[in-house]
Amino acid sequence: MLHPFTIIADKSSVLVNFPDVEKVEWMNQILQQAWPFVGQYLEKLLVETITPAIRASNTHLQSLSFTTVNLGEKAMKVVGVKAHTEHDKRQVLLDLYISYAGDVEINVEIKKYFCKAGVKGIQLHGKLRVILEPLIGDVPLVGAITMFFIRRPKLDINWTGLTNMLDIPGLNAMSDTMIMDAIASYLVLPNRLTIPLVADLHVAQLRSPLPRGVVRIHLLEAEELTAKDTVIKGIIDGKSDPYAVLRVGTQTFTSHTVDSNLNPQWREMFEVIVHEVPGQELEVEVFDKDQNQDDFLGRVKMDLDVVHKARVVDEWLKLKDVTSGSVHLRLEWLSLLSSADRLSEVIQRNRNMTCKTGDPPSAAILSVYLDRAQDLPRKKGIKDPSPMVQLSVQNTTKESRICYLTSDPVWEDAFTFYIQDPRKQELYIHVKDDDRALSLGSLSIPLTRLLASPDLSMDQWFQLDNSGRIYINAVLRVLHLNEDASLTSSVSPHLPSPGAGHGDGGTTSEVALRGVGGAPKPEPTRPQQTTPDSDFASEGVLRIHLAEASNLIAKDNFIGGMVKGKSDPYVKIRVAGVTFRSHTIKENLNPSWNELYEIILTQLPGQEIQFELFDKDLDQDDFLGRFKLNLQDIISPQFTDEWYTLNDVKSGRLHLVMEWLPTVSESARLNQILQYQAQQQYQNKAVPSAAVLFVYLERAHGLPLKKNGKEPKVGAEISLRAMSFKTKVCECSTSPRWDEAFHFLVRDPTEELLIVKLSHSWGQAMGTVVLPLREVLSEQGLVLDRWLSLDGALPESQILLRATLKMLNTQLAVCPSGVSSDTTGECSEERDHVIHRRDTEPNLRHRSPLSQLGGQNPGQVKLQIGYSTQENRLYITVLSCRGLPACGSAKDSSDPYVSFILLPDKNRTTKRKTITKKRDLNPEFNERFDFDFTLEECMQRRLDLTVKNNVSFMSRERELIGKLQLDLDQIDLQNGDTQWYDLVEETN
Repeated sequence: MLHPFTIIADKSSVLVNFPDVEKVEWMNQILQQAWPFVGQYLEKLLVETITPAIRASNTHLQSLSFTTVNLGEKAMKVVGVKAHTEHDKRQVLLDLYISYAGDVEINVEIKKYFCKAGVKGIQLHGKLRVILEPLIGDVPLVGAITMFFIRRPKLDINWTGLTNMLDIPGLNAMSDTMIMDAIASYLVLPNRLTIPLVADLHVAQLRSPLPRGVVRIHLLEAEELTAKDTVIKGIIDGKSDPYAVLRVGTQTFTSHTVDSNLNPQWREMFEVIVHEVPGQELEVEVFDKDQNQDDFLGRVKMDLDVVHKARVVDEWLKLKDVTSGSVHLRLEWLSLLSSADRLSEVIQRNRNMTCKTGDPPSAAILSVYLDRAQDLPRKKGIKDPSPMVQLSVQNTTKESRICYLTSDPVWEDAFTFYIQDPRKQELYIHVKDDDRALSLGSLSIPLTRLLASPDLSMDQWFQLDNSGRIYINAVLRVLHLNEDASLTSSVSPHLPSPGAGHGDGGTTSEVALRGVGGAPKPEPTRPQQTTPDSDFASEGVLRIHLAEASNLIAKDNFIGGMVKGKSDPYVKIRVAGVTFRSHTIKENLNPSWNELYEIILTQLPGQEIQFELFDKDLDQDDFLGRFKLNLQDIISPQFTDEWYTLNDVKSGRLHLVMEWLPTVSESARLNQILQYQAQQQYQNKAVPSAAVLFVYLERAHGLPLKKNGKEPKVGAEISLRAMSFKTKVCECSTSPRWDEAFHFLVRDPTEELLIVKLSHSWGQAMGTVVLPLREVLSEQGLVLDRWLSLDGALPESQILLRATLKMLNTQLAVCPSGVSSDTTGECSEERDHVIHRRDTEPNLRHRSPLSQLGGQNPGQVKLQIGYSTQENRLYITVLSCRGLPACGSAKDSSDPYVSFILLPDKNRTTKRKTITKKRDLNPEFNERFDFDFTLEECMQRRLDLTVKNNVSFMSRERELIGKLQLDLDQIDLQNGDTQWYDLVEETN
């Protein structure tokens, strides 16, 4: 029996290996129980998938087969699990740390050479990434499971009889690593295993998604490498002949060799496609070239998420596992742009680069998804072909797999090409029989067609020149380097002597950072604009008008069902994990709801909307029917007005008006859309949105220290009306970086405010930004992208933020008859709602231009009032005043401020006051005040607000300007409300 301390030590060693993961013993128990069934699946995988791959890798292995597959009794263990929640909110991303030391037995036979070999024991250690996406609002909640190893796992196989196998002619140059490469690569990026869980899911988009980006690697130089070529049996140190091997996943590159140099300069450039960040790593190994076996000179690794965040990294990295040596790398993150606006700029920049590389820098990547073909010609008119496809761009040719004996092959293969100039290159597709001799059809697609296509993509059937047709999805993405990105750099760890390091490969590279060899390096500069992902601000809005139902089933029966009654129906709508519920209509089988719902959606494959009707009862609600709609069926026509038959019940129909609202980056129709809003009335008091605000919060700079002098842990809360979001909390930094995106529905962008609050661990305030959306409206393209100063912080405290407004291009917002449009297409007549005191007339709203106000009118105050259900918090924002009377001694101005209290409040704990605005009759405050009340408590409160003139104690100037009293139960707090309110003079 082991001593208890032995167990603890053993467990702690696991935690040392995986410091930021959770242990999952329950999962290991499940694996142990299911292990025999895993063996059955592995046998199928080896026979049907891996065997053909090994046979295709070498002509001498074409008769290889697996004769025995036994996984044994030792199950694989999951040492720990780490969940990534800070990235895409539409997926669940898990990293599983796998450890397997099994008593597996697998026998292999090569019949052609009467050779048998086997495996008796396998060790596998690695990190398996599991992605659950898309998340859907229905069982099983997840559309598919995708899994893969980000980098090749450590695979150690105990072979039996392998020496006999390697004696086979043609295999003597092989090693066990070649066989392990063929096995391991099937689950290593970019290969993915995708298991769909729901029907009608586009598995291809999950199995072969667009890359996250491209990293351009500049292998510049190395210093103080170890001397391996010694003379006189090591008595005299010699030199080394260094070269470098670079790996990212399955992508491997080898530099040229620099002879007899411990300070080599390579000046080479490589480009790698990055599929997953965080997770994928760049590994650089340096070797000394020898005639027999190359000597190891050190290695270094870097997580490419560092490059993703910094955009440019220029560093000297110390080589590990050796006594000395450093390597100098410059890494550049190239974002994927779905527009060709910057293509000429990118191509010109690439022409100005010089480096020792066989290929010029790429200006774009081309991603081709080869789906299927139909009606291919038969061989000699009678035999079905075994088609495969060769895809070529310039000098690069890639081949698909072979589909045997069919004229309608389905390949579902993905390919990626680097493109130097898409204006001059083309994609050539040649369909051939498996012998590569018989042509079944060909096709040429100039990439200029993609440049002219929306989103730089084409997803369609193409006619082959011989006969038949082929379905291809081709996507072009321009590679853009944000040259304003902050540069992560370090000086050389050694100052070389004059002339050192100029062996073979000493040509100058313009891409190398200035200052190499001891010259001063430039100070890192802050970026002037944000760098969000290419899919930022690409969502649309689904608007659902729940109109009415007819012929519903009566569930409320009397006298044991002898007398038919009615039902009290309500509707539940589920889409993208969000549930809307209508109000209940009493005793009605033909109810009319007239309710409006809106939701921001990303177009995901297989997404559905589910509608369910219920009869409200005291105990358990009765089912009245359901049906589902595919989101794509609404997006395609953009507008539907239909009756839908309820399923799983005898009778009943539901009337829906649904509209998919694409977003546009121009405000020409804003007034027209706002006028349409004013004409709509819904039972749930919903107001149609006019726009969507997309916010990308990248970073902050120059934040104050905590009160104890230490660096803060900063999080940001972004809010607009009643909706608010929180970022992650960045660890201990006065210049935190979040790189997070959010979106909000906007009713009126001329009136609303975006508020960003920074705090230390959601406690100590670190500064606030209040951004009126009308400022975004005035920006070109409705995009504000810059540094914004923080109020309540240091003078240098700023945040870097992008705010993008996109108008909702509804088909229903048209100018009514009799109302003319101006030259911009906007409907005339602006709206200016004013709400009066409840004790005068609660529901009175009328148009009241300021010019109509009498001379004694004390003016108006503009407030934004709402309730955040996520934070259980009431917020009141004092925006501005206008038309205030002059109360100061100068007879033409006042020094106004706003004070208010929420009654009843005996202890006056809710009393708040704004700052004073000097000599201003139309002051803007933009100050927000929060109160920790429940929604029920808010409904019992009355806002007692006064606008005052700031006067000294002994002054005879008038202090009170005007008052406002407003019961909060008269406001739609959950949706928030922004209005001008009339002030009244104080009465006894």
